[in-house]
Amino acid sequence: MARYLIEGGRPISGSITPSGNKNESLPALAACLLTPEPITLHRMPRIEDVHVMLSLLADLGVRYQWIGENSLVVEAANISVASISHERCSKVRAAILLLGPLLARVGKVSLPLPGGDVIGARKIDCHFEGLRALSCQVSLDREILGKLEGRPKGGRLFLQEPSVTATENTVMCAVLADGESVLENVASEPHVVGLCHMLNAMGAKISGIGSNRLVIEGVTSLHGTVHTIGPDFMEVASYLCLGAASGGKVKVQGLDPSVYQGILKTWLKLGITVSKGQDSLTVDGKDGLVIKPDISGRVTTLYSAPWPGFPTDLMSVAIVAATQAEGTILFFEKMFEGRMFFTDSLIHMGAKIVLCDPHRAVVSGKSQLLAARISSPDVRAGMALVMAACMAKGTSEIHNVYLVERGYDKVVEKLSSLGVAIKREP
Repeated sequence: MARYLIEGGRPISGSITPSGNKNESLPALAACLLTPEPITLHRMPRIEDVHVMLSLLADLGVRYQWIGENSLVVEAANISVASISHERCSKVRAAILLLGPLLARVGKVSLPLPGGDVIGARKIDCHFEGLRALSCQVSLDREILGKLEGRPKGGRLFLQEPSVTATENTVMCAVLADGESVLENVASEPHVVGLCHMLNAMGAKISGIGSNRLVIEGVTSLHGTVHTIGPDFMEVASYLCLGAASGGKVKVQGLDPSVYQGILKTWLKLGITVSKGQDSLTVDGKDGLVIKPDISGRVTTLYSAPWPGFPTDLMSVAIVAATQAEGTILFFEKMFEGRMFFTDSLIHMGAKIVLCDPHRAVVSGKSQLLAARISSPDVRAGMALVMAACMAKGTSEIHNVYLVERGYDKVVEKLSSLGVAIKREP
C-alpha cells in the first residue's frame, strides 16, 4: 500500500482543471452495455474505480481501448453474464449499475453484492423498486438475481428516496422498455444529468432531465455515440475548500459556475466566499474564515440533503474547513451513519470536535492542526484528511491512500501544482 508524506503549513495557491466526474464515468461505462455499437468516452479519469469497472466489463466480454490519456472506446458487441467477478464487485459500489443495463440487454443476471466505502448502510431497496416497476424480476439470495421475459415494460414509479444509483439503474433499463415510463422523486445530480444526455445521444428519449421527474419513451435499440464526461464537482469543491481553509487563493477552471449554486450558498455559513468567472470559480482565503451565525443567534447548522441541497460527499471536507474557521457550527449528516467517524483522526490532530452521535458533530475553531500518522477510511474522508495534513504543523503520514485515489485523479500532481509539499511512496 502506498502512503502520502505531506509537509503542512506551506502557502497554497494556483489553478487547476478538474478531471472527469467519477460518479458520471462509472454509469457511463455501464451504459455501454445497452448497445452493440462502439461508444467513445472523453475526459475519463484514470482512477482505480474506473479500472475496476473496466475489468468487470471485460469479464462480460466487452472490449475497450484507450485512445488517449483520458479517452477510450468501449464496444459491447458480444456479452456474457456467466462470470462476473465476486472480487471486483466487492471493490466498487458502482458494480450494481450493471444490473439495469444487463437486464434490458440480455434479460438475466446474477450479480455479486457490490462493495465500496464503508460509510454506513447502503440499501439496494430502491434498485429493486425501480426495476420491478419495469416488470423485471429481481431478488436477493447471497447474490442479486435478475430475470426479464422479453423487453422491460414501461411503468410509473415514485422512488422512496432519490437514490442516485437507483435512478441511474432504472433509467438505463427504462430506455429500452416497451412503452412510456414516468419516474418521480428521482435524483438530479450533475452526473445523473450527464448520463441522461449520453443516453439521449445514443437514441433514447428522456425528457425532464435535471428535474426530479423523468419521462422516458422506450425505444427498441440504441446506437453508439461520442460523449464527454462532465467535470468532477466533488473535486472542484474539495480544492476550493482547501484554498479557503488554508488562507490561500485557488482557481478551478473549465466548469459551469451555475452548477455550484447550492454548494456555494451553503459554504457561506463557513465564511467561504467564491467569485465566479465565465468558466471558473476562485476562492481567496486571505481574510480567514468566520462562521456565520443564524439570524436567531443560535449555533449554525450545516446539513446534507439530496441535490440541489448540500451533497453528503462534501461533508468531510466541509468539516475540515470548519476547523480553520472562527466560531462554532453543527454538522448534521442525514444519510450515512458512518460518515462522521473520520473525525477521530481530526481530533487526534488537534481539532476541537465533539461527535454527538453517528450523524452529528459540533466543530469549534479555529484550531492549530498538528501532523499525525493517519489512515484514509474512505474516498471522501481520505481527501479531507489530506486537506488537514496540508494545513497541519509538521509532516503527516497518510496511509491507505488507495481509497483516495479511487475517486480523485492525479492527486499528487494537482496538490503539488498548488504548492503542497507532498510525496507518494510505497
